[in-house]
Amino acid sequence: MSLSTPESVQKLQTALHDKAKEAPSFRFYALYDKVYRKDVLAFAYECCQANGGAAGVDGQTFEDIEAYGKERWLDELAQELKKRTYQPLPVRRVYIPKPDGKQRPLGVPAIRDRTAQMAAVLVLEPIFEADLQPEQYAYRKDRSALPRKFRLPRKFRLPRKFRLTGARL
Repeated sequence: MSLSTPESVQKLQTALHDKAKEAPSFRFYALYDKVYRKDVLAFAYECCQANGGAAGVDGQTFEDIEAYGKERWLDELAQELKKRTYQPLPVRRVYIPKPDGKQRPLGVPAIRDRTAQMAAVLVLEPIFEADLQPEQYAYRKDRSALPRKFRLPRKFRLPRKFRLTGARL
Protein backbone atom coordinates (compact mmCIF):
# COMPACT_ATOMS: atom_id res chain seq x y z
CA MET A 1 0.00 0.00 0.00
CA SER A 2 1.51 3.34 -1.04
CA LEU A 3 -0.54 5.49 1.32
CA SER A 4 1.29 7.51 3.90
CA THR A 5 -0.18 7.39 7.37
CA PRO A 6 -1.46 10.81 8.55
CA GLU A 7 0.57 12.35 11.35
CA SER A 8 -2.27 12.21 13.88
CA VAL A 9 -2.84 8.48 13.28
CA GLN A 10 0.90 7.84 13.35
CA LYS A 11 1.13 9.67 16.67
CA LEU A 12 -1.66 7.52 18.12
CA GLN A 13 -0.05 4.32 16.85
CA THR A 14 3.35 5.32 18.21
CA ALA A 15 1.90 6.11 21.63
CA LEU A 16 0.06 2.77 21.75
CA HIS A 17 3.13 0.84 20.58
CA ASP A 18 5.43 2.59 23.05
CA LYS A 19 3.08 1.91 25.96
CA ALA A 20 2.70 -1.75 24.96
CA LYS A 21 6.47 -2.13 24.58
CA GLU A 22 7.40 -0.45 27.87
CA ALA A 23 4.77 -2.26 29.96
CA PRO A 24 3.96 -5.69 28.44
CA SER A 25 1.49 -6.51 31.22
CA PHE A 26 -0.44 -3.22 30.79
CA ARG A 27 -4.13 -3.67 29.92
CA PHE A 28 -5.61 -1.28 27.37
CA TYR A 29 -9.15 -0.75 28.62
CA ALA A 30 -10.20 2.32 26.63
CA LEU A 31 -9.50 1.72 22.95
CA TYR A 32 -12.98 1.75 21.46
CA ASP A 33 -13.13 5.55 21.37
CA LYS A 34 -9.99 5.56 19.21
CA VAL A 35 -11.69 3.44 16.54
CA TYR A 36 -14.32 6.05 15.70
CA ARG A 37 -11.97 9.02 15.70
CA LYS A 38 -12.46 11.05 12.54
CA ASP A 39 -8.82 10.82 11.42
CA VAL A 40 -8.63 7.07 12.03
CA LEU A 41 -11.86 6.40 10.10
CA ALA A 42 -10.78 8.68 7.24
CA PHE A 43 -7.46 6.86 6.88
CA ALA A 44 -9.17 3.49 7.20
CA TYR A 45 -11.50 4.49 4.34
CA GLU A 46 -8.51 5.56 2.22
CA CYS A 47 -6.85 2.18 2.87
CA CYS A 48 -9.99 0.35 1.80
CA GLN A 49 -10.33 2.52 -1.28
CA ALA A 50 -6.68 1.87 -2.21
CA ASN A 51 -7.33 -1.89 -1.93
CA GLY A 52 -10.32 -1.56 -4.23
CA GLY A 53 -12.78 -4.39 -4.30
CA ALA A 54 -16.37 -4.98 -5.21
CA ALA A 55 -19.49 -3.76 -3.46
CA GLY A 56 -20.85 -5.78 -0.57
CA VAL A 57 -24.36 -7.05 0.02
CA ASP A 58 -25.66 -3.44 0.20
CA GLY A 59 -24.44 -2.72 -3.36
CA GLN A 60 -22.65 0.46 -2.27
CA THR A 61 -19.48 1.26 -4.23
CA PHE A 62 -16.73 3.79 -3.55
CA GLU A 63 -18.18 5.95 -6.35
CA ASP A 64 -21.57 5.91 -4.59
CA ILE A 65 -19.93 7.02 -1.35
CA GLU A 66 -18.04 9.83 -3.08
CA ALA A 67 -21.30 11.00 -4.71
CA TYR A 68 -23.11 10.83 -1.36
CA GLY A 69 -20.31 12.73 0.36
CA LYS A 70 -17.38 10.95 1.93
CA GLU A 71 -17.30 13.20 5.02
CA ARG A 72 -21.02 12.76 5.61
CA TRP A 73 -20.70 8.97 5.15
CA LEU A 74 -17.76 8.79 7.59
CA ASP A 75 -19.64 10.96 10.12
CA GLU A 76 -22.62 8.62 9.99
CA LEU A 77 -20.36 5.59 10.48
CA ALA A 78 -18.60 7.33 13.38
CA GLN A 79 -21.95 8.10 15.02
CA GLU A 80 -23.09 4.49 14.68
CA LEU A 81 -19.85 3.32 16.26
CA LYS A 82 -20.01 5.95 18.99
CA LYS A 83 -23.62 5.17 19.90
CA ARG A 84 -22.78 1.45 19.68
CA THR A 85 -25.62 0.86 17.23
CA TYR A 86 -23.29 -0.30 14.45
CA GLN A 87 -24.18 -3.74 13.12
CA PRO A 88 -22.09 -5.37 10.39
CA LEU A 89 -23.96 -6.42 7.28
CA PRO A 90 -23.98 -9.99 5.97
CA VAL A 91 -21.09 -10.89 3.69
CA ARG A 92 -21.89 -11.24 -0.02
CA ARG A 93 -20.89 -14.69 -1.28
CA VAL A 94 -19.44 -14.98 -4.77
CA TYR A 95 -17.71 -17.91 -6.43
CA ILE A 96 -14.48 -17.54 -8.36
CA PRO A 97 -13.18 -20.21 -10.73
CA LYS A 98 -10.15 -22.31 -9.79
CA PRO A 99 -7.64 -23.64 -12.35
CA ASP A 100 -9.00 -27.18 -11.94
CA GLY A 101 -12.48 -26.06 -13.04
CA LYS A 102 -14.03 -26.03 -9.57
CA GLN A 103 -15.21 -22.86 -7.87
CA ARG A 104 -13.94 -21.29 -4.67
CA PRO A 105 -16.28 -19.32 -2.42
CA LEU A 106 -15.28 -15.76 -1.64
CA GLY A 107 -16.89 -13.42 0.88
CA VAL A 108 -17.17 -9.73 0.01
CA PRO A 109 -17.95 -7.49 3.01
CA ALA A 110 -19.66 -4.13 2.64
CA ILE A 111 -17.39 -1.09 2.41
CA ARG A 112 -18.64 0.25 5.75
CA ASP A 113 -17.67 -3.05 7.41
CA ARG A 114 -14.25 -3.01 5.74
CA THR A 115 -13.73 0.56 6.94
CA ALA A 116 -14.73 -0.26 10.53
CA GLN A 117 -12.49 -3.34 10.50
CA MET A 118 -9.54 -1.38 9.13
CA ALA A 119 -10.05 1.29 11.81
CA ALA A 120 -9.88 -1.44 14.46
CA VAL A 121 -6.71 -2.81 12.85
CA LEU A 122 -5.10 0.65 12.86
CA VAL A 123 -5.72 0.89 16.62
CA LEU A 124 -4.93 -2.70 17.63
CA GLU A 125 -1.99 -3.51 15.36
CA PRO A 126 0.65 -1.40 17.18
CA ILE A 127 -0.24 -3.06 20.49
CA PHE A 128 0.15 -6.60 19.16
CA GLU A 129 3.18 -5.64 17.08
CA ALA A 130 5.02 -4.72 20.28
CA ASP A 131 4.78 -8.33 21.51
CA LEU A 132 6.32 -9.90 18.42
CA GLN A 133 10.01 -10.72 18.11
CA PRO A 134 11.99 -9.01 15.32
CA GLU A 135 12.61 -12.33 13.56
CA GLN A 136 8.87 -13.07 13.28
CA TYR A 137 7.81 -12.13 9.76
CA ALA A 138 4.49 -13.74 8.93
CA TYR A 139 1.30 -11.63 9.04
CA ARG A 140 3.15 -8.40 9.78
CA LYS A 141 2.88 -5.07 8.05
CA ASP A 142 5.69 -4.41 5.54
CA ARG A 143 7.19 -7.87 6.17
CA SER A 144 6.85 -11.15 4.39
CA ALA A 145 8.01 -14.63 5.24
CA LEU A 146 8.38 -15.53 1.56
CA PRO A 147 11.60 -13.67 0.62
CA ARG A 148 13.00 -14.21 4.09
CA LYS A 149 14.96 -17.44 3.86
CA PHE A 150 17.04 -18.88 6.58
CA ARG A 151 20.55 -17.87 5.70
CA LEU A 152 23.58 -19.63 7.02
CA PRO A 153 26.30 -17.51 8.51
CA ARG A 154 29.08 -16.86 6.00
CA LYS A 155 31.50 -19.27 7.68
CA PHE A 156 29.09 -22.20 7.06
CA ARG A 157 28.41 -21.47 3.37
CA LEU A 158 29.91 -23.57 0.64
CA PRO A 159 32.58 -21.99 -1.53
CA ARG A 160 31.22 -20.84 -4.90
CA LYS A 161 32.88 -23.67 -6.84
CA PHE A 162 30.94 -26.28 -4.82
CA ARG A 163 27.51 -24.68 -5.18
CA LEU A 164 24.90 -26.16 -7.48
CA THR A 165 23.85 -24.06 -10.43
CA GLY A 166 20.63 -22.25 -9.68
CA ALA A 167 20.60 -23.26 -6.01
CA ARG A 168 20.50 -20.55 -3.39
CA LEU A 169 21.67 -20.88 0.17
